Amino acid sequence: MTYNGYQAIVELDEEAGAFHGEVINTRDVITFQGSSVEELKQAFEDSVDDYVEFCASRGEDPEKPFSGKFLVRVPPELHRQIMAEARRQGKSLNAYILEKLKPGPAHQLTT
Repeated sequence: MTYNGYQAIVELDEEAGAFHGEVINTRDVITFQGSSVEELKQAFEDSVDDYVEFCASRGEDPEKPFSGKFLVRVPPELHRQIMAEARRQGKSLNAYILEKLKPGPAHQLTT
């Protein structure tokens, strides 16, 4: 499910007869639940709207879905090897890593 850029996953709790959802593309915790698809969708939108309003009431910017930046720690020797390979290919370290992370036909990310 997606609403205003926020993505959520949903699970069914068969015992409770309800769906439970959580926004997955922000570090802040945003959850919701509903007993029907319509109720679930409305609860998701309401939860995102409530989160944005809560942040505004505190004078804070709501956390936007991920910025596209992340830090990965690797051993120094691996860092050296990756940097050397990027230079051999005439690429920046960022361009080289992005090329390696980009999904191709052999490995597609699920959306």
